[in-house]
Amino acid sequence: MGSFIVDLMARAPHLPATGETVKGSVFEIGPGGKGSNQGVAAHRLGSNVTMITKIGTDFFGHEVALRSFQNEGMDTSFIFKDDKLATGTALIMVDENTSENKIVVTPGACDNITESEIEKARGSIETSEVFLTQLETNMEAVEKAVDIAHAKGVKIILNPAPARKVSEEILKKIDILTPNEVEASILSGVQIDTMEDAKKAARTLMSKGVGNVIITLGSNGALVVTAKDEKFIESPNVDAVDTTGAGDAYNGGLATALAEGMDIFEAAEFANTVGALSVTKIGTSPAMPYREDLDRFLKTA
Repeated sequence: MGSFIVDLMARAPHLPATGETVKGSVFEIGPGGKGSNQGVAAHRLGSNVTMITKIGTDFFGHEVALRSFQNEGMDTSFIFKDDKLATGTALIMVDENTSENKIVVTPGACDNITESEIEKARGSIETSEVFLTQLETNMEAVEKAVDIAHAKGVKIILNPAPARKVSEEILKKIDILTPNEVEASILSGVQIDTMEDAKKAARTLMSKGVGNVIITLGSNGALVVTAKDEKFIESPNVDAVDTTGAGDAYNGGLATALAEGMDIFEAAEFANTVGALSVTKIGTSPAMPYREDLDRFLKTA
C-alpha cells in the first residue's frame, strides 16, 4: 500500500544552487512514487503483487498511472480514484555526473486514501505473505492497513520515507523497519556518522518495539540488526547512472525475498543486489530490474 506519483525528471551537469538556473540535458515523464516503485520492483522479481493506491481522474492518472500498471500486468483492483485531488507528482533533478538528486513530492490523491477504501482491500492484506508500506500517503491509511495486517500475523515492512514521526503504537506492530541513514537519525534521535552510530540508532528504534531494523547505506550496503545479531552487508559494485529509486528497489527486493522464505540476512543481501542493479538505468519504476536481469548478474558477479 502506498503512493503513485508521476515523475517529472530532468538531468543536468550539476544541481542548481538557490536562485540558479541550469540548462538540462534530458527531461522525462514516467511512473513513480515509493509505493508504486516498490510494487513494480517486487512484481518484476516474480512476486504476486496487489497494489493499493489512489490517483486523480486527470491525464496523469489515466495515461501514466493506469497504463503503467496495466503494461506491467499488475492487479489494479484497488487503484482508487479521487474526483477532486490530482494525481501526485514529483519534481526530480539529477546531477548527470554524480547521480545525486533533489526531489520535491506533491502527493495529491494518494495522500487521501480513506479507511473505507482500505477496508475494501482487507481480504488482500490479510492473505498476504508480506505487507509493505511507506509514509508517502496519509498516515490514517498507513495505520489502518498496518492494523489489519498485524491482526492477522502478516509480516509487515515499513519503509519510513519520506521521514516523519511515527507513533510507538505503530512501531510496535512493524516486523522490519527499513530507514536510510537520514530517516533512522530522525526517528531515533541519534546522529549517524559512523557504523557504531547506525547500530545505536537501530537499537534505539528496536527499544520502541520494532522487531528488526535494516538501515540502508546507499552504495555502501546495509546494516541488519535483529534481537540477537548485527550484520553489515556490502552492496555489489556497479556503474551508477541514476540513484533515484534505489531504496524502493531495495524494499521491493526485500519483500520478495522474505515472501520466498529467505531469512532476513539472505533477504537483505538479495535486496542489496536489486537496489544496485536499479541504479544502472535512468528512472524509477522503469529502472526496476526483472528477475532474469538479477539471475544473470548473480551468475557473473
